[in-house]
Amino acid sequence: MPLTYRILPSMLAADFGNLESEARRCQEAGADGMHLDVMDGHFVPNLAIGTAIVRMYRDRLPALYRHVHLMITNPHEHVATFADAGAQSLLIHVEPEYDIAAAIAELRSRDIRPGLVINPATDPELVFAYLESIDEVLCMTVEPGFGGQEFIPEVISSIRRIRERATQTGQDLDISVDGGITIDTARQCAEAGANVFASGTFLLRSDDMAGEIRDMRRAVEGARS
Repeated sequence: MPLTYRILPSMLAADFGNLESEARRCQEAGADGMHLDVMDGHFVPNLAIGTAIVRMYRDRLPALYRHVHLMITNPHEHVATFADAGAQSLLIHVEPEYDIAAAIAELRSRDIRPGLVINPATDPELVFAYLESIDEVLCMTVEPGFGGQEFIPEVISSIRRIRERATQTGQDLDISVDGGITIDTARQCAEAGANVFASGTFLLRSDDMAGEIRDMRRAVEGARS
């Protein structure tokens, strides 16, 4: 099946004093949803976004898709909490030590789309054993924790390897990227097989978010044609 391309502004770059209006701005600009980064100050050296914000978006902007990324040491302990708060996709890292298969199964039982996340230096083969039980792999294209970083081009090879593996098994897998995503880097990732693009600083700090989303969509949809 042809890939479905989605562009998700990352709310880590939003004005935190106006989170609801910032999300409405994304919706009006033509975004396919919003990417929400949850950070615990332990797995990554930063704190950001909790269940209250996810729940607020669920209640006030129910039509805007909630793509939630847990950058936390113990993601398995918070699956139920974020599912109840309104996450629609929940992405959990492979690097911490926990029962990944059980966490994926719990997400499935709650009708949440499960995804796994790898950091830039993580071997993409760590997700291969789980591909048939998940809907998405998020490849971090910066070191997780802070917005505004430079894109790490070496991650492109990981994207390509995951897409090749999914193609071999006939799986309709989403591959998302997050970190330093601009029109140019989104195109590079799309050429390697990515189809979901979380972009924070580039989109949310733009004077013309609608135009940037339109141009990014055109770039990624044409990348593999």
